[in-house]
Amino acid sequence: MIDRRTFLIGFGATLAAPRAFAAQRGPLVLAAASLQESLSAAADAWARLGHARPVLSFAASSALARQVAAGAAADLFISADEPWMDDVQRRGLIVPGSRADLVGNRLVVVQPATAQAPGKVPLSRLLASGRVALADPASVPAGRYAQASLTRLRLWDAISSRVVRAENVRAALALVERGAAEWGVVYATDARASGRVRAVRMLPAESHPPIRYPLARLKASTSPDAEGFRRFLLSGAGKAIFARFGFTAP
Repeated sequence: MIDRRTFLIGFGATLAAPRAFAAQRGPLVLAAASLQESLSAAADAWARLGHARPVLSFAASSALARQVAAGAAADLFISADEPWMDDVQRRGLIVPGSRADLVGNRLVVVQPATAQAPGKVPLSRLLASGRVALADPASVPAGRYAQASLTRLRLWDAISSRVVRAENVRAALALVERGAAEWGVVYATDARASGRVRAVRMLPAESHPPIRYPLARLKASTSPDAEGFRRFLLSGAGKAIFARFGFTAP
C-alpha cells in the first residue's frame, strides 16, 4: 500500500507539472504569415541566449486577430497592419504600453521564375493580361495594401476581374510559384524568400498606406518570457535579424 506521505508527494508533483511545463514553454506568438523566416530566426537567436524557444503560429493578420478576440491563450501578437492591431486594442486585449511598431515592408509584382522576364515595360502593360494573385483585399493586409496601390495607379478596374484572391500573402505567393497565376503582388520579403518567383517591379511606396507591423503583448499572456522576447524583437539585435531578411524600419 502507498502511505499517506508518499501519496501527498506524488499528488503535489502532479499539480506542479502543468506549472513546470508552462515555465519551460516559450511564449506563444501569433504572427503575420510574411514573418515566417525572419521571426523563426529571431526565435532561434532568443533560444541561443538560454531561453525556451518561442512557439510561433503564422496566418493572415485577420485570422489571428479573430483568434485573439475569441480568447486565444497567446502571449504576443504581431500584425502586418495597424487596423487589425487597432481592433484588438479596442477590445481591451493588449497590455497598455506594450504596443510598438516592429518593422516595415514594400510591395512588389512577381512572376514565376520560369516565365520570360518582361523587360522594362510600363506596369499597365505588364498587368494587361493574365491572372493576378493577391491576398484577399477584403480582410488581409497585403491585399489591402495591393488594392490601394493599384487603385491609386489607376490599374485596379482593369485587373479586378482577373484577381485570384488567397487567404494570406504566402498563399498568393504559392499561386505564382505553381504557375496558377501569371502575376502576383506580395511583400518584397516574400519574393526574397522564394527561389521560384522573380520580382519584376517595386510598387511606389506613396501609392499605398505605410506598411507597418505593430507588435503587442496580450493580456491573456502567461509566459514569464513574453515581455523579454518582445523587448528582444524591438532591440538593435532583433531589428538586425529582420533587416537581414529584407524588412525595413517601420
